[in-house]
Amino acid sequence: MNIDLNDLNAFVAVARAGGFRDAARASGVSASGLSEAVRRLETQLGVRLLHRTTRSVAPTEAGRGLLMRLAPALNEVEAALDIVNGFRDRPAGTLKLNVPVSVARLVLPAIVSPFLAAYPDIKLEVVAEESFVDVLAAGCDAGIRYGERLEQDMIAVPIGPRSQRMAVAAAPAYFDRHGRPEHPRELVNHACLSGRFPSGTVPAWEFERSDELVQVAPAGQLIVRIGGAVDLLVDAAIAGSGIIYLFEDWLRPHLDSGALEPVLEPWWQRFPGPFLYYPGRRLMPAPLKAFVDFVKASADSTFPGTVTTHS
Repeated sequence: MNIDLNDLNAFVAVARAGGFRDAARASGVSASGLSEAVRRLETQLGVRLLHRTTRSVAPTEAGRGLLMRLAPALNEVEAALDIVNGFRDRPAGTLKLNVPVSVARLVLPAIVSPFLAAYPDIKLEVVAEESFVDVLAAGCDAGIRYGERLEQDMIAVPIGPRSQRMAVAAAPAYFDRHGRPEHPRELVNHACLSGRFPSGTVPAWEFERSDELVQVAPAGQLIVRIGGAVDLLVDAAIAGSGIIYLFEDWLRPHLDSGALEPVLEPWWQRFPGPFLYYPGRRLMPAPLKAFVDFVKASADSTFPGTVTTHS
């Protein structure tokens, strides 16, 4: 069967984007061109690959099966073609990263600008989301996650600060009205501003001092989906609506300004920083190799104390 590779790419683009218009914007191919390519592919295969409605496009069961096997294969083709980059004076191409919002906010700003300046022929695309995804199936070259959420059989490179803390704070006016907790368990009597993962889980607030570990189930009037809406929690805390539990680095400007007052600081839990991870069983695209090398080379100066690579 003589299948056009461009038609396969069109199907993957539409399936990932969930629509022809969004896929057209991302791929640079017209929506009508993508529609014709998918229709041609379905005709050759003799099976419908996409459910089409006026509002959305979703893969059929056959389409999901094809996408699951096809996306990694196309990524391998791109990686194989990228070998040519090794013969260039400067690496070129697109590097796509999947990262949590906290990393996009707290880690990447110190890395992205100098990296782009060092590699002007590389285009960097960052997808910020909290869902745990298969980076290859999602069309990404690499991801950044914390250790407990790393996929198996991946190469992991430390990126960002190697030690972070979760902080607890609220507006001074809130504490003046409701009192200042002296032990984490007292938080059950306070308005906690909390977040929910895309999976539906509301993570417990964890505290640690000496050998004592305490977990608190937050409860309050405001809960947001962890990700882009976290800044709403920060604003609500500053406005006096309750207590917030978030990365210390995220809250640091407001702690320094006095807009937020820290509490329970001896209990703030430390944890290891994030890792850049990517598959070890495939050819490494030149843009990814350049990024990995850049992260390793600049780790000590950008984020002191970075540890070595592991897999």
